[in-house]
Amino acid sequence: MAFQLTVSGFAPGEGIPKRHTCEGLDVSPALSWSGAPAETRSFTLIMDDPDAPVGTWNHWLLYDLPDATNSLGEGAKPGQAGLDGVNDFGRPGYGGPCPPKGHGPHRYFFKLFAVNAPSLGLKAGAKRAELDRALRGRVLAEAQYMGRYERK
Repeated sequence: MAFQLTVSGFAPGEGIPKRHTCEGLDVSPALSWSGAPAETRSFTLIMDDPDAPVGTWNHWLLYDLPDATNSLGEGAKPGQAGLDGVNDFGRPGYGGPCPPKGHGPHRYFFKLFAVNAPSLGLKAGAKRAELDRALRGRVLAEAQYMGRYERK
């Protein structure tokens, strides 16, 4: 079975519901996954927007999720599971899609990594560059799910 990530509430490549954005409740969608390699010891989740005008914008950084974890409920809060990095809004946890008005549709990638270590050795509050460095040589598999959002 291939490593697979599912995000509830919208089909792959389709529109992200407003409730998960800065124009709605700004709560994370429910996620579930399956098919991780047997050697997996933890998971790392990154949600980013490569279409942001300033370059890739990081919306959610979550790491050291225990290997027994196979889902996150809607509205996941910092400290509930694993360690939270600091997103590009300057806070831990989820920050929903919030592209500039009139900038067109943006793509939002949920990337889940199966990691070969129980911990990446980072404290809570890491930034994306630190997380990317810590992941080097530790990723066993990656699953992605993409949604779109546009503010008009």
